[in-house]
Amino acid sequence: MRQLRATVRLQLHAGFTFDDACGQVDYYAALGVSHLYLSPFLASRAGSMHGYDGVDPTRVDPELGGEAGLARLVEALRARDMGILADIVPNHLAVGAENAWWQDVLARGRASDFASCFDIDWEQPGADGRLLLPFLGDRYVRVLENGELTLDWDARHGAFFIGYHEHRFPLDPAHAAALLTAAGGDARPGGIPSDERESDDSRVAAVIARHDPGTGEGRARLHGLLERQAYRLAYWRTANDALNWRRFFDITELVGVRVEDESVFDLSHAYLLSLVERGWIDGLRIDHIDGLADPRGYALRLRSRLQAIAERRRELDGGRDGANRRPIYVEKILGDGERLHTDWEVDGATGYEFLDLVSGIQHDPAGREPLARLWREISGRPDDFAAEVQAARREMLHGALTAEFERCVQSIDALASIDPATREFSAATIRRVLGALAVGYPVYRSYAGRNGRPDADAGDFNHAMDVARSLLTAADAAWLPLLDDWFGGRAADAFDEPERQLRLTATTRFQQLTSPLAAKAVEDTAGYRSAVLLSRNDVGCEGAHFAYAPARLHEANRERLATFPRAMLTTATHDHKRGEDVRARLAAISELSDVLVPKMQAWATDQRLYDSRETPSGGDRLMMLQLLLTAWPLALTSGMVPDAELEDCDRQGLNAFADRLVAWQQKAMREAKLASHWLAPDEAYEQAGEDAIRCALSGDELTRELAEAAALLDLPGAINGLAQTVLRLCSPGVPDLYQGTEFWDQSLVDPDNRRPVDMAARREALDEAEAPTSAWRHWRDGAVKQAVIQRLLTLRREHPELFHEGEYLPLHAVGACAEHVIAFARRTPTLTLVVAVPRLSMALSGASDDQQLRWGDTSLMLDALGLEGAGEGWLTSTPVETPTVIRLHEHLSAFPCGAWVWTSGTQLR
Repeated sequence: MRQLRATVRLQLHAGFTFDDACGQVDYYAALGVSHLYLSPFLASRAGSMHGYDGVDPTRVDPELGGEAGLARLVEALRARDMGILADIVPNHLAVGAENAWWQDVLARGRASDFASCFDIDWEQPGADGRLLLPFLGDRYVRVLENGELTLDWDARHGAFFIGYHEHRFPLDPAHAAALLTAAGGDARPGGIPSDERESDDSRVAAVIARHDPGTGEGRARLHGLLERQAYRLAYWRTANDALNWRRFFDITELVGVRVEDESVFDLSHAYLLSLVERGWIDGLRIDHIDGLADPRGYALRLRSRLQAIAERRRELDGGRDGANRRPIYVEKILGDGERLHTDWEVDGATGYEFLDLVSGIQHDPAGREPLARLWREISGRPDDFAAEVQAARREMLHGALTAEFERCVQSIDALASIDPATREFSAATIRRVLGALAVGYPVYRSYAGRNGRPDADAGDFNHAMDVARSLLTAADAAWLPLLDDWFGGRAADAFDEPERQLRLTATTRFQQLTSPLAAKAVEDTAGYRSAVLLSRNDVGCEGAHFAYAPARLHEANRERLATFPRAMLTTATHDHKRGEDVRARLAAISELSDVLVPKMQAWATDQRLYDSRETPSGGDRLMMLQLLLTAWPLALTSGMVPDAELEDCDRQGLNAFADRLVAWQQKAMREAKLASHWLAPDEAYEQAGEDAIRCALSGDELTRELAEAAALLDLPGAINGLAQTVLRLCSPGVPDLYQGTEFWDQSLVDPDNRRPVDMAARREALDEAEAPTSAWRHWRDGAVKQAVIQRLLTLRREHPELFHEGEYLPLHAVGACAEHVIAFARRTPTLTLVVAVPRLSMALSGASDDQQLRWGDTSLMLDALGLEGAGEGWLTSTPVETPTVIRLHEHLSAFPCGAWVWTSGTQLR
């Protein structure tokens, strides 16, 4: 397999297939990428734009080109010594007619060969031993009376089904046979033979006529038929209250898969692993591993399968393959202070924690208080992000995740009832105590199993216990030690059945509750309610921490090198809420709070924008202003020249920008669940927000004011963008790029961040092979960012050992601006790389359009490195002649970032 040096994430769909990806291989090879990191490509729903709604893990999606298309891509990559990192989704599949496993469970119930595949609680009270299907647009009786449910015939498969708009609900084959018998037909279990399956068959027509919902008798028969099925159709609004199967978060169209069962694991992974065995896939990225019942067990089982494949391949090719272990990466949000467990046999997380680190060090802590004060005054909401999260968690438990919460309550109730000492722990009390513990859980989940709770999780569980005590009465809090014990305080394997299994079930359900609870409360709710600065609300970020000291980055880099040296590093993903360079510009607001806070305060109540004093809310106004200033397209010149005529291109650009902001704002308002909601949109409220955006970008004097303010962020935002790029490419780990972000990334939340990429412009810029210092002169077009990426990826390709094994040494600066540089060295016995980037660059700048940085007497001290000779510049042309010091005014004035290499004995180039 090919060694993983750097990845680029590509989003596959019917409009961007394997063959389209083939067309980009040469470009990414020239850029220096080693692997295409592909979105899920096993069969998903027709028209899927992302692949996370898989329907069949035993084949490649035909819309992407099928296995033949994947083979062509593999061949193209092999020709450039590149490979594939595949994104896989073990946690869930999409329900519906395209999922044959799901349809078989609907038809045969518990007797289905696939019943064990899905996380279904057939014994849940109130479910009557049937699968609840909440997919009706109204109450069941109304839908039935309206004739929307019909008995239909599938001539291709010779089977009856219940039709409801786009849905197809199969019938138990035994019932279908009985229907044919009643109509005078053949009662053979398989229904009508293939040579007799005519759509106008009189027996089929007779059966359908007898179940015509247009007549009272027909409706009664149809209802009776439905009552005998393994499922029960219901109004979609009942899902959050009564669902008896695990889903992905609160998405009822995605059903949880029981990969903790080895037979289910093998069934769902056999085809994928066959692709690995063929050498088509070099590594795996595991989507949402925290959703699984046993993340550690899953990771270890997957590793054992990969090791077995490696051993077989070594035997076949005489040891040439298998020298490099195939990496496994887990998508995992690591909370504040949380560490990825080191006993999972994975190679690291996908890099959200690195995104948080880089964002945090680029924020000026002095900017927090004026921005927080502005937020409190205009929004009327607290600036305490943790309080917003706690409130959102409570709402989720009694709203979107009620079904998941109640399943956990039932599992605890069953455990409590087996012992006289605990049977007075009533269901009502369990709800209060469990709810408080879940609300207080500070990270996604614990990882307790048969052997109890890992020591690494003790701190987080104790924190949750402390929060729960503060929320409960003394009488209720007295039950908390019991939950501590049941949820892994003591090993389940120390107990006999049935207590052992009841403990495991309760623990698993608690852990599978806190994971979606964290995601829904933090990412999808609090992140849209609290916005002191939106850059600190992104996926993986710690919203309660406005800024970090550089020492935190150094500490994390050293720890990663020691524990997960090949972990992925990212600053942009398919899930980010704001593009990496929007976040970089947002961070710059923290440096310009004295200038921008008064302006935003005035615009938040500007009658040119709003028809009402109350609508939209102050919080929504401030969020809109933050993104308007920071997502402002760099190519859009309108308003920068006072009294200039608005050109057609500017007008078109303003309108396009407005359309993007409107789409973002509608999603933000609904995710916040305050004035509007996905389940109950307030169109009038949303229209008020849209009107404000379109007024702001109408091209008048107000637009010019906003454009002038946005321009203040241009250079500091660009410098931050280059700095985060250099840090990602040089820190310990494997850097990951997101499609298109080698130019400035001013995207918003999906689907905006999944728009088509202008590859022609990127190819043209790469072909120019311009040096970073030269491209910096026309930095607005983004080519400078690409030039930096290409230069540093070339260095990684030529000297992989420097980045895979090189030690990490923070470097010390002296002088007036010492606090404004972040520097470190990577070192092997023969090579030393020194990296330096600016931080809080406004303190180094003159006029807003001055690209020169003023470092004064600030120097980077290199004495501890013991270097000899000159250091060769990889981003700038001037070598460092003195191996003991780098005077920043000589090396980082004309270009903001630097990387220099010292080598022993041989020339680098």
